Amino acid sequence: MVKDIFERLKSGEAVRFNDPQYRKIFKASARTIQRSKKLNAATDITEIRKLLSDIIEYQIDNSTTIFTPFHTNFGRFIRLGKEVFINHDCTFLDLGGITIEDEVLIGPKVKLITESHPLKPSERKSLIVKPILIKKNVWIGAGATILPGVTVGVNSVVAANALVSKDVPENTVVAGIPAKVVKELPY
Repeated sequence: MVKDIFERLKSGEAVRFNDPQYRKIFKASARTIQRSKKLNAATDITEIRKLLSDIIEYQIDNSTTIFTPFHTNFGRFIRLGKEVFINHDCTFLDLGGITIEDEVLIGPKVKLITESHPLKPSERKSLIVKPILIKKNVWIGAGATILPGVTVGVNSVVAANALVSKDVPENTVVAGIPAKVVKELPY
């Protein structure tokens, strides 16, 4: 029996675009795109939370605030903690899984990208995913991009416009392209 394409992706398997199950990704994305229109037309925080909960198929806590527009291509692998704030125009590509713990602040135009492609040209028309984990009390500055497989440690800060391709230690500030530790924070 062939495992479901979403299970194969989450287990780290590269999935080629011509995979017989690839249409499942397009079908799920079409569902999300259709529901995102209503989400991004909403102006009431409670309604936004309800509509995004429908997309991600997980009840978002009432203490969490999301400003629209908000973009995701799948949605069902996003998990948001309590007292999370997500500012305008963020993009979460979540086929690899995105977990955001409690008390996280996410600035405008932040991108969390769990999806990539192999470098080898003959394999490039494949999708590979790795999860992103944002630990408790993190602040991600405006325009930052976090790439597949990254964990941002507790209490850390990702500076505006940083490109994060490696794990961020707890209690640090990272900045730059690629992001590097520029400061350690007091506990």
